[in-house]
Amino acid sequence: MSDKLQDLKQRLPLLDYLQRHSWKARPIGQEEFVGLCPLHPESHPSFYVNAVKNVFYCHGCGRGGDLIRFVQLYLNLSFQETIAHLNNELGLSAPEEDEVLRETAAFYQRQLNGHSEAWDYLHSRGLHDPRLIRQLNIGYAPGGTLRRHLTSMGYSFERLLQLGLINQHGHDTFYRRAIFPCFDGSRFSNFYGRSVDGSAPHRFLPRRPKGGLFAWSTAGASPEVILVEGLFDLAVLWQAGFVNTTCAFGTHLTPTQFLQLSDNPNRKVFIAFDSDPNGAGQTAARSLVQRLRSVGLQAHIVDLPEGQDPNDYFVSGATLSDFDKRFHMARSL
Repeated sequence: MSDKLQDLKQRLPLLDYLQRHSWKARPIGQEEFVGLCPLHPESHPSFYVNAVKNVFYCHGCGRGGDLIRFVQLYLNLSFQETIAHLNNELGLSAPEEDEVLRETAAFYQRQLNGHSEAWDYLHSRGLHDPRLIRQLNIGYAPGGTLRRHLTSMGYSFERLLQLGLINQHGHDTFYRRAIFPCFDGSRFSNFYGRSVDGSAPHRFLPRRPKGGLFAWSTAGASPEVILVEGLFDLAVLWQAGFVNTTCAFGTHLTPTQFLQLSDNPNRKVFIAFDSDPNGAGQTAARSLVQRLRSVGLQAHIVDLPEGQDPNDYFVSGATLSDFDKRFHMARSL
């Protein structure tokens, strides 16, 4: 394991990783660089990187270590999640892992056609276009069938448990849930499951980072990006033609998601969160507008009828034209 970790750190030096993620620094000698600390707010640079030793230390917050330690702190990940994140950054996902996850996604997609309760649920959430459902690779987990399918293909119980596809009792992680596969670029990052009968909360695979912004390779190419909380918000907007929509899986962006959203200084961001005026969605939207403006982006809030998110809005009968009007009237704070 130690040899693999050393190889990982050599292939992705700490300074390279920081610069990939927009860290600005000045050299102080031949080996060291200093800049503002990415781990805490500060106005005077106190974050030092030794490019030869491949380590960092911040005199402001007192934290230091190597690449792995930095990513753990920066993205708030466990050790194993950090290794997976860095492997993904380098495109080094284990071939078998990617193979199992892709087979799982294909299995869930095949299940969709055989379960009317899944189609009824998707229709109740405003999804009616079969082409969109295929485009987003939406599937269905009836439960009690995935383990049998994957073990019949030769994958071990231990491997499925390690990937989080089953639990320690051997039961499928996802049961009676509509499933969205999530990708970072072309690589699998996770699965998102939503209960079709409302009996259980939404969930991801355990012990895995949720990944970056959903469908960023599509939405991020647009000069104007719509940001929503949930995948059903995204799905109804894509169905209406707004394929410049991405999703953060909630109201609070991870550091990786914020970096994605702010990587183009000319981008305009339109935030369409839940419109409850006193709810978490609008509070988070206002805060995010300020953060985006602080890094030079134009950011606006799309006003929807009180108490509605984009999914509710379309389910209640709104049309492409209705949303388009609200999009172009988006207010700035």
